[in-house]
Amino acid sequence: MFTFLLALCTLIVGYMVYGKIVDTYFGTSNKPTPAVVHNDGVDYIPLPTWKVFLIQLLNIAGLGPIFGALAGAMWGPCVYFWIVFGTIFAGGVHDYLSGMISIREDGKSISEVVGNHLGNTMLLIMRVFSVVLLVLVGTVFMTGPAGLLAKLLGIAVTYVLPCVLLYYFLATLLPIDTLIARFYPLFGVCLIVMAVGIMGGMLMGVGGHIMPEMQLANLHPKGDAMPIWPLMFITVACGAISGFHSTQSPIMARCLKDEKLGRPVFYGAMVAEGIIALIWAAAGVTFYDGTGGLAAALAAGGPGTVVYDICVGFLGGSGIGGYIGATLAMLGVIACPITSGDTAFRSARLTLADWIGMAQTTAKNRLMLAVPLLAIGGILSQMNFDIIWRYFSWSNQTLAMIVLWTGAVYLYRTKPGSKFYLAAAIPATFMAAVTFTYILQAKEGLQLPVSVSYPCGIIFAVICVALFLRVTVLRKN
Repeated sequence: MFTFLLALCTLIVGYMVYGKIVDTYFGTSNKPTPAVVHNDGVDYIPLPTWKVFLIQLLNIAGLGPIFGALAGAMWGPCVYFWIVFGTIFAGGVHDYLSGMISIREDGKSISEVVGNHLGNTMLLIMRVFSVVLLVLVGTVFMTGPAGLLAKLLGIAVTYVLPCVLLYYFLATLLPIDTLIARFYPLFGVCLIVMAVGIMGGMLMGVGGHIMPEMQLANLHPKGDAMPIWPLMFITVACGAISGFHSTQSPIMARCLKDEKLGRPVFYGAMVAEGIIALIWAAAGVTFYDGTGGLAAALAAGGPGTVVYDICVGFLGGSGIGGYIGATLAMLGVIACPITSGDTAFRSARLTLADWIGMAQTTAKNRLMLAVPLLAIGGILSQMNFDIIWRYFSWSNQTLAMIVLWTGAVYLYRTKPGSKFYLAAAIPATFMAAVTFTYILQAKEGLQLPVSVSYPCGIIFAVICVALFLRVTVLRKN
């Protein structure tokens, strides 16, 4: 319990201290934001700050900080380290920079932002990469909540999936204040109830479960066959750093009324997601009394069943009150992926629109892009969830690495004489080593031994640093 509370306090202090440092060095301005300058009643709409924060949080808090955190918990409480320090020094910086740079560049999609700073080749790569990733995200966050809803209602998932797909279509097509800004506050309440309720159940020892303390050992049931480096850093994506977030931040960059609100909205939402991931990682090893029990439960029923059992176990209790508490917690879990899946397809539409220069003020233009995107998502939803999730996790972290390098280049060019670019360059280097090492040794990658993947990962990170120096320091000289 002590190390969990310490990790929780560190996340909060990290927001107040390091988040403030990042915001101060970036330097906000009083210039009108894109929401004010380009108000079109569809995507560029000034919204109240509390709504923008909730939408941003729900956009980014998909299944990652829940399913991903549970999977990461199989390595034991050492996952706390990655969630806490990844959130503060990598994820928070990544989300803040992607949102703030987008504001400075008229709310452009992240692919356009990257291309503007890393060149035309990266622009083309990012356009394709972003759309593919967003469709994968939308698909993952379509099948996941459909399965959870089906379990909660006691019906077949085939009856639920079309309803989720229809909602995604409407959320992708309609103005942002029609569905998203109206219903997200309700979803936000469910999300908060879920997180606070699960944490309270653990801290009070409901069911006689004891929270394990932090240790650095690899406690994965498969031992050395599942090394912490780099597998855990890919598995726990959204709860520490996620490239998907950079595709969502521009959506809110088009709705923020003042640049000074960037820290609570972008950095703050990432810290809030880190807290959610911390709670679920702790819940996994606590409720099942260790990593062995958690692994057995995941193998037997999948993450959806594990989530359901934890909600009922910590919040179910007895009587109608317990049932309501467990149901609210489950709805909070379901809300996370749904509110990320709908904006994933929306972001894919906006990315394509920026790519081909198609205005989105008319319903006809939005339909031309939304229909094929949702059709592809519907087809992919028939694939095995685990396969889609593995490829999503790696591509997600690869995108995060690219966006961090973009932030480093932006900071170097806009803050001459300052070393602030290191705030992005250091985590970018780390993520370069993580992603390259992973794809070399993972089952869905080249399956090379660690004697090859580890040094190659380091070499790739060094090459990325050299390329960064080439387009910044060396070019300047």
